[in-house]
Amino acid sequence: MRISGGLARGIQLQVPKGDAVRPATDSLRQAVFSSLGTVIPDATFVDLFAGSGAYGLEALSRGASSGAWVEKHARTAGMLKQNVVAVCRSLGRSQNGLETICDDVLSGRWLASARSVDVVFADPPYPIAEQVAWRLFELIDGQWESGWPGLVVFEHPGELELAPPGWRVRKRIGRGTRQPCVSMLERAPGPPESA
Repeated sequence: MRISGGLARGIQLQVPKGDAVRPATDSLRQAVFSSLGTVIPDATFVDLFAGSGAYGLEALSRGASSGAWVEKHARTAGMLKQNVVAVCRSLGRSQNGLETICDDVLSGRWLASARSVDVVFADPPYPIAEQVAWRLFELIDGQWESGWPGLVVFEHPGELELAPPGWRVRKRIGRGTRQPCVSMLERAPGPPESA
């Protein structure tokens, strides 16, 4: 798997062997970042259930200024750190403003190191995507006063329809049962219902 666009295009990413990680396909990532357009340059991101870190690294390659990756499996997080080093080397930039956090996304502990965030990428394992979605949006809604995020990019199986309270789907990429799909969600007007 490689970075598909931006200044680090073509950089090979390490991916752990086995079924523990299901990287986003190159074509799906290209479609996502084509849709994001001008959102990414100078943005701050968080890449949750990061795996290889492909979404955040793609954002970095395309001009994001800072970000964090959250991955709970230590071995995978180690490979992710190597991917960050490789992409930063290709971009000729330091790792300042970048952080890899080895923790469970749903614990919410990573929020302590997250500051203002423009884009949240979430790519949970498909079998648990529906059940983690409610908790994830609950955590994000808790950051309302911090002003983040403007956008959540959530990868999930095509049969799942995301409709968290206080959010609306701005765009959906991909269709079909058991096919990879991405929903781009933005806050509905007004504060979240839990506020």
